[in-house]
Amino acid sequence: MDYIRITNIEDPLFAKMHTLLGEIFPPEEVLEFNLWKEPLEDPGIRVFVAVDENEEVVGATEYRYYPRWNIAMTDFTIIGQPGHGLGRFLARNREKDLHRLASENGKTLFGMFAEIYDPYEKEDFNFGGVAPMNPYVRREVLSHLGYQRLDFQYVHPSWKNDGEAVKGLDFCFMPTDENIQQIPTSLVVDFLMDYYSVLSNKPKDWIQMIEDLKEKETVSLLPL
Repeated sequence: MDYIRITNIEDPLFAKMHTLLGEIFPPEEVLEFNLWKEPLEDPGIRVFVAVDENEEVVGATEYRYYPRWNIAMTDFTIIGQPGHGLGRFLARNREKDLHRLASENGKTLFGMFAEIYDPYEKEDFNFGGVAPMNPYVRREVLSHLGYQRLDFQYVHPSWKNDGEAVKGLDFCFMPTDENIQQIPTSLVVDFLMDYYSVLSNKPKDWIQMIEDLKEKETVSLLPL
């Protein structure tokens, strides 16, 4: 299995990855093919695919490291086939890459954000019928990795940029130091405003969520 970074929309591996994205995630979670050009060329956005011996893309992960905050964000992880150890393969390679980036920044990684589906709130996720992508399974796996739920009601803007609020997810954080029980709200707000700055049409629910967060100093980390 090879762990290969994609930096160009013309890369044949990207077309395979985008097809896999459409098979696994709901439409509002998938950025249009042509809109990937700039993100792929952005040095801060890291898109890697797991390529098998037949040169097929069987898994993928996208993440980012933010030197100014010394945190990372996991955008997505796709396991296209069960029984190949893809989850561990992608997680371990991502972890090594992020710790290297933090080290080059002269720091130890503070932690990593992720949006995690909450099947207890919304159960109509199919994820292409791939068993490892089942939201109950994924939630427990991410809990095992160390992710914890941030204590506020979360929505995010649809990647269709249609002004709709996407619900049914928790915003989570995995601190490198397991003793951390809360993080500054300013970090959450600054990150979310930066992360979704590419979308011009923000839903009212998201704007209100940000305003409510600004009234707090810290956000607690709760079990998934």
